Amino acid sequence: MSQRVGRMGFCTERLARLDRFLQTRYIETGKLPCAETLIYRHGEIVHRSRLGLADVERGRPLAEDTLFRIYSMTKPITSVAFMMLVEEGLVALDDPVHRFIPAWEGLGVYDGGGPGAFRTRPPERPMQMIDLLRHTSGLTYGFQQRTPVDAAYRARRIGGIAPGGSLEDMITALADLPLEFSPGTAWNYSVSTDVLGYLIGKIADKPFEDVIQDRILTPLGMKDTGFSVRKGEEGRLAACYQATADGGFTLQDDPAASPFLSPPVMASGGGGLVSTTDDYLRFCRMLLQGGVLDGVRLLAPKTLELMTANHLPGGKDIHSLSRSMFSESTYAGVGFGLGFATTLNPALTLLPGSAGDFFWGGMASTYFWIDPREDMIVLFMSQLIPSSTYPVRRELRTLVYSALVNTSN
Repeated sequence: MSQRVGRMGFCTERLARLDRFLQTRYIETGKLPCAETLIYRHGEIVHRSRLGLADVERGRPLAEDTLFRIYSMTKPITSVAFMMLVEEGLVALDDPVHRFIPAWEGLGVYDGGGPGAFRTRPPERPMQMIDLLRHTSGLTYGFQQRTPVDAAYRARRIGGIAPGGSLEDMITALADLPLEFSPGTAWNYSVSTDVLGYLIGKIADKPFEDVIQDRILTPLGMKDTGFSVRKGEEGRLAACYQATADGGFTLQDDPAASPFLSPPVMASGGGGLVSTTDDYLRFCRMLLQGGVLDGVRLLAPKTLELMTANHLPGGKDIHSLSRSMFSESTYAGVGFGLGFATTLNPALTLLPGSAGDFFWGGMASTYFWIDPREDMIVLFMSQLIPSSTYPVRRELRTLVYSALVNTSN
């Protein structure tokens, strides 16, 4: 049976299969509240679909201007802001972090004991800026619930959905806690990008959130992206849900009473932004085009090339170096650059794709990937915590690439 090849090399019937899969597997069964999928290739939106409800309790459907909590999809934006400062010579990737945070110069590595009585040993080398960008810093997230150090993070409300203080408070609290491992020796998903946010503000000598607004969001025309929802726009925020053991979900953050309706005490560079699909597409287009969008250049092409290369020690993949119980993806054949994961070997991932594609996702099941070889961006937006509940990201890759029948290979 012949199948029609539609716009930009995609088979029309196979793209329809993508939407049917999401509708029958996740929306009709009540596994996901909503799903928006966007495919962009060769300068055009090839496919876009909106399924389910932005607010199940109020029966509000997804709309073009729906605001999503993008959580860790904030991390690439923060990383771009930091690399803009690197390009200006204000900081270098191999600078020790204690150059700007003197209180961290003596941070030790966990060597036993518990909160209040930690034993530490000296690190093999000081933490460097590159460690924060690639998550080899020795920092952690409290919600991993793996070690006594994780427990100390939880006790002090460091990281997580509701941080317990300002960026300054976080930096002060971390000065009293040990590292999980010597910087550069392992990979652990962590508050590293929140620390980058603090450093960006310190180096630029203005509030971190102002740097993000003035240097990225405004120049790129990302008018709906911010650390809180603008006054008068509250009705656009989607509800966020928590997965339940029976395969359903329950309301986790009511958009009518969400903390995102007010400016945060701490602007989280690791997970604090709300955005729309269209806004985040503009950010991705800038990345795909080597740092420029509509005549506005944020980064040079060689800087983007550096950011999307694998920076894990020894050229290893995350699977080989990870100490993390929390994952935004399956990590075999996947490296990590300066703010993104990057595919090293598609065969090891057991998924179609291209060596050199790069990606990341957020805690509420949002996801993006950029495939420079195919000149393609894919965005997926939903609002279900945690992101690891279902393998929808892996399924998306399979379904999207199976619909792409005219490739650039």
